[in-house]
Amino acid sequence: MIQIQCKETLYTYNLYHIVKAFFPDTKIEQRVDAGQEPLVQLKLDGGSCFCVAQADVPYAVGQEKKRIVTRLVYEYLSEITGRRMVWGMLTGVRPTKLAMQKMENGMQTEEIKKFLMGEYYVSGQKASLAVEIALRERELLSRLDYRDGFSLYVGIPFCPSICSYCSFSSSPIAVWKEEIDAYLDALCKEITAIGSMTGGKKLNTVYIGGGTPTTLSAAQLERLLHLIDETFSQEHLLEYTVEAGRPDSITKEKLEVIRRHPVTRISVNPQTMQQKTLNLVGREHTVQAVKDIFRMARELGFDNINMDLIAGLPEETAEDMRDTLEQIKELAPDSLTVHSLAIKRAARMGQDKMHRSLYTEITQMVEDAAQTAEKLGLVPYYLYRQKNIAGNFENVGYAKVDKAGIYNILIMEEKQTIFAAGAGATTKLVLPHKICLDNGKETNLIRTENVKDIHEYMSRIDEMIVRKEREVSEVSGLMETQRNK
Repeated sequence: MIQIQCKETLYTYNLYHIVKAFFPDTKIEQRVDAGQEPLVQLKLDGGSCFCVAQADVPYAVGQEKKRIVTRLVYEYLSEITGRRMVWGMLTGVRPTKLAMQKMENGMQTEEIKKFLMGEYYVSGQKASLAVEIALRERELLSRLDYRDGFSLYVGIPFCPSICSYCSFSSSPIAVWKEEIDAYLDALCKEITAIGSMTGGKKLNTVYIGGGTPTTLSAAQLERLLHLIDETFSQEHLLEYTVEAGRPDSITKEKLEVIRRHPVTRISVNPQTMQQKTLNLVGREHTVQAVKDIFRMARELGFDNINMDLIAGLPEETAEDMRDTLEQIKELAPDSLTVHSLAIKRAARMGQDKMHRSLYTEITQMVEDAAQTAEKLGLVPYYLYRQKNIAGNFENVGYAKVDKAGIYNILIMEEKQTIFAAGAGATTKLVLPHKICLDNGKETNLIRTENVKDIHEYMSRIDEMIVRKEREVSEVSGLMETQRNK
């Protein structure tokens, strides 16, 4: 076990994730003790101890002090382990956001790379990737209307079965079969209310995710898509995604329903093309079904299909990943999202400890995926990281130049308001400038979360709509007040 003792909570998040990156399979215990003398004390297995004292950061305060403390701990762990993390001491989920901020402040690309490598110990390869993606994101986001535009997320929290690595708020469809229509009643009520809240604004992107949206029947899917068509104008719509997802939930009838609406992008997500792995992680479909559904979608006219893969699934080798990539090449998707496996405690795989060491051969898998994407004419366009991600790597979306998923970038960069409907969905109100909240904090991002529990969502839908309306009204009032000062 490794113990992290901090004088202030300010250091706990970064230090935990830095230590976890170096010692992924070791239990880590944290404690905050305002009375201790060093700022940070790190006790490793075997009795060795490392301390950071106030004398080590004599003139720094706040975030700058936290950065220096994190740097000192990173340097120590790197020295004793002989390892360097590809993302250095960066622990956040949005490394490209840092590159984007530097661009917006006028820093040139080579300067940004040097900054990431020098200040945060990011590898040259990852620094270049972050800058490349930030440049592409900036171009794609320039198409959006930040002032009067918004995006819509709709959550369907059901799946055919729950994969062993999954910790999302989703439930097996069989358990809820008799209550799907009741869930849709609440969801449609919320979508209609969002339509009223956004009157006069321009809808730029729609994303229907989950869960697995195609667990809905064809009739239920038609009801949902028809309501969205009736509620919002498509005049300014740039992208409309339905994350069809699991092949065992997709039928020709459902794809035909989707085609009748202004949907521009779908996903057919295998995660792997190794049947042994699909069986192991609880995905109840075959490799052949992935191919059949993908080709059916092509025949029906879908010209923007994404596929998701996961590097580091249990018992898979780099050779397995290469075979998966060869099969994906034959299908030639328009975009490919490559995830490095992240195991959270809520996932069955994390609870059962059924996963092998996540760090063997991950480097090769990620590099092979990048090379395959390049051969398919796909370029990296968005990137994010997760807690407990395999090998301290990242998730990267690759796409043809004109097929990139704009909504995916919005989620990471938080540049435009996203109204979200459904159990566990989070609305993000992005403001043109910072406002001062009642607690004195300044921010330009207001979050409003729906409850995750499906029964709670259905029974409390009116309460959540009222709360969302109140937040929108209060934010508008604060902005108007500050404009008049």
